[in-house]
Amino acid sequence: MLTVGQKFPEFSLEAVVSTEKGKEFATITSQDHKKDGKWMVIFFWPKDFTFVCPTEIAGFNKVYPDIRDNDAVLYGASTDTAFVHLAWRKDHQDLRDLKFPMLADHGKKLSRELGILTGDEEVCLRATFIVDPQGTIQWASVNSLNVGRNIEETLRVLQALQTDELCPCNWKEGDKTLKVEGGSLVEA
Repeated sequence: MLTVGQKFPEFSLEAVVSTEKGKEFATITSQDHKKDGKWMVIFFWPKDFTFVCPTEIAGFNKVYPDIRDNDAVLYGASTDTAFVHLAWRKDHQDLRDLKFPMLADHGKKLSRELGILTGDEEVCLRATFIVDPQGTIQWASVNSLNVGRNIEETLRVLQALQTDELCPCNWKEGDKTLKVEGGSLVEA
């Protein structure tokens, strides 16, 4: 699996961006966040029409304003097609009003390059990446298929990374950071 310090792979994927007829699909590329100088939070789930996945997707939707306000774009992805994503969004109450694109990595190219496919079926692990505006992975996390991720932790790490400072254990936005002066640790 790709990890911190490595470049996030280039991609161009079809995405579901709306349930409004005629406006459902768009192409999203890895260049989109870079050209705007934004961070990227991208998370992968195993399959559409499952049980843990919509809890995570809805959870990310709840923190979307915070992610956006922290100068980042948010993408969700799986290896299902864009048509399956659209059907699921229309079918599942918690997914109808998503504020972020659902990327369709149906060819599994991006997921394979990231090293997050598992099993004979090659479904995605529950992987989350935070990527800086230069396209470098700054955080990577992966969960087993049966355990949902902690979305608040993803937001916390994004905020910590953006301080460009030393952040102690359990640091939260607004907490003091750490600084080294003359070989000694002091609160910033």
